[in-house]
Amino acid sequence: MIKVAIIGAENVGKSTLMNALLGRKISETQPIPGTTKGVIRRAFGMVKIPKTMKNPFGGADELVLIDTAGLYDPQHELRGKVLSEEKFKELLNEIVSADIVIHMIDAQYGLHRGMEKLHHLLKFRYDKPIIVVVNKIDLVSREKAEELREIIKKRLEQEPILLSLVTYEGFNELLEKLAYYAQYARRS
Repeated sequence: MIKVAIIGAENVGKSTLMNALLGRKISETQPIPGTTKGVIRRAFGMVKIPKTMKNPFGGADELVLIDTAGLYDPQHELRGKVLSEEKFKELLNEIVSADIVIHMIDAQYGLHRGMEKLHHLLKFRYDKPIIVVVNKIDLVSREKAEELREIIKKRLEQEPILLSLVTYEGFNELLEKLAYYAQYARRS
């Protein structure tokens, strides 16, 4: 089983992404921050790794998606409104135990400092494969999305995927990255 944690600031689209990946409504979505107050876990199903990809572990494995509460307020350098200190620590433990992390960034607000610190912690201390996704690109100009891509590339040292869960631009690229990282994930 490969655990995939979806993390980000409040109202960035984590639950919407989980619903899109599963093809049905599992996580509640609202335009107000703090709708998800904990962790929602659902099996994605078996993922077959294409023969063209190097796969030392065999041909398929089960992916489990983990939708997390928003860790930070996207407009301020504050912890998410619904998270107590205890809940915050529980979420961090859940994220650290994941095999792959999808780090979502809202195109309207950019990269949050708290999320940047967490990204580096997960990447360097815990050696987690991270897929960086800039969501809601349909709400900003193409120039702003490209500018944000360059900023993220510089600050996180990683190429982000530009994504819209309205038009599904970038969705196939995300699925390909997920399959790519799944072949190297440590098995739980």
